[in-house]
Amino acid sequence: MQLALYRAAKADPGRRFHALRDKVFRRDVLWRAWVAVRRNNGVPGIDRTTLGQIEEYGVARLLDEVAVELQQGRYPPLPTRRVFIPKPGTAERRPLSIPAVRDRVVQAAVKIVLEPIFEADMLSCSFGFRPKRSAHDALQVLIDESWRGRRWVVETDIANCFSAIPHDKLMQAVQERVCVTRPS
Repeated sequence: MQLALYRAAKADPGRRFHALRDKVFRRDVLWRAWVAVRRNNGVPGIDRTTLGQIEEYGVARLLDEVAVELQQGRYPPLPTRRVFIPKPGTAERRPLSIPAVRDRVVQAAVKIVLEPIFEADMLSCSFGFRPKRSAHDALQVLIDESWRGRRWVVETDIANCFSAIPHDKLMQAVQERVCVTRPS
């Protein structure tokens, strides 16, 4: 599925994708999402439900329930738990929002479906927060370019980047590539 979405997006940069909602609640997608969430070994959200408690309850049972709620358009995400963590090298603390485990599974499923579409639009010189790309890959590009005689590197860091992004404009950009429909 991901490869098909990637290829379609790469082949037609102007294409707007429809009917993606049904892919999010596919059992194989939700299972892969669970595996990604479990691998992260995160802490509980506002409901205080742990990964272990989900496993005791039954992962397949939870995923079946989530799939039905998503399919019927009645999935209720919970508020996130807000904590403040230290910023490295300073006395400042930055906010961190922690979703409930089941919300993280749904978010991971949405990522599985949407990522190949938007990944197809990315430039090869972009490395941040991308699949199969790391800081080591970016460093290798710098080394290669240095050997080719390049001598300038520009790095930018936008303060409070995620909170500074205008949400309405971001959603408008997403809707240019993906049809965002509300379940009926």
